[in-house]
Amino acid sequence: MTFPIHRPRRLRRTEALRGLVRETRLTTSGLVYPMFACPGKNVRTEVSSMPGIYQQSVDQIVEECREVADLGIPAVILFGLPEHKDELASEAYDANGAVQRSIEAIRKAKLDLIVLTDVCLCEYTSHGHCGVIKGEEVLNDPSLVLLADAALSHARAGADIVAPSDMMDGRVAAIRQKLDENGFENVAILSYAAKYSSGFYGPFREAAQSVPRFGDRRSYQMDPANAREALREVALDLEEGADMIMVKPAMPYLDVIQRVREKLDVPVAAYNVSGEYAMVKAAVQRGWLDEKRVVLEILTGIQRAGAEIILTYHAKDVARWLKAC
Repeated sequence: MTFPIHRPRRLRRTEALRGLVRETRLTTSGLVYPMFACPGKNVRTEVSSMPGIYQQSVDQIVEECREVADLGIPAVILFGLPEHKDELASEAYDANGAVQRSIEAIRKAKLDLIVLTDVCLCEYTSHGHCGVIKGEEVLNDPSLVLLADAALSHARAGADIVAPSDMMDGRVAAIRQKLDENGFENVAILSYAAKYSSGFYGPFREAAQSVPRFGDRRSYQMDPANAREALREVALDLEEGADMIMVKPAMPYLDVIQRVREKLDVPVAAYNVSGEYAMVKAAVQRGWLDEKRVVLEILTGIQRAGAEIILTYHAKDVARWLKAC
């Protein structure tokens, strides 16, 4: 009989004791804050389904990046909105695009931030898909050329890490080759290796103005029912030259994060996506949840599953809460 000799509650009695034996310690060091860059000047438009998140022009991006850096958040990831969309996503790889100019402005401001960039075409195409279209088919191989060009334009602007999110086969290899050929062998690749075709992306579609004009993305993003496939996707991307990998979304796929962490000794990121953020915000607005407690619990769970890096729209609030502890 273990009781009363063994009493696990002894180590839960006070906050100091709980902190002493805590297994997972959430810090700001692994947080990445997503931002949406758009054309114009002095533009700061709140995304209606994502309270506190904005579409911002370059000047406003830099100002918020100052705040991010001051909070001790080490990194941002930039998504772009184009001035014009076309069939070949030409602004995705335009040196004067909103993402490229934002990177340059952050560098000019000498902010102590790691700059990641999302590499995809859906925000920039007139049809809203992540690749070149023929009829209603998304063509894999022709899309690789454009994705590699976009990654190169980000590297030239000063990005530290490029993050392809399109889920085209072979895109990591195409990007790695393009970067290396142009002298950017030190720019790292964070691959959205296991990106699921998820219903949790809805608010992001509003923020990035990237709703497909026809069909959906199930022919290239992963089936939510599959976990073993994620391990294959991760392994393939690592073979092609990925330095880090990501699972997206995070909360419904904690088991996938854990499987990846157990199988592979590489940095693992997870994206706490827009729908997850919006659900919490909506519940908080109605008084149904304690925001601080729930958000810290969610992110601790993601880290506990095995993600060292967490992309989250909660990053600024989390940094403030952790500083206050």
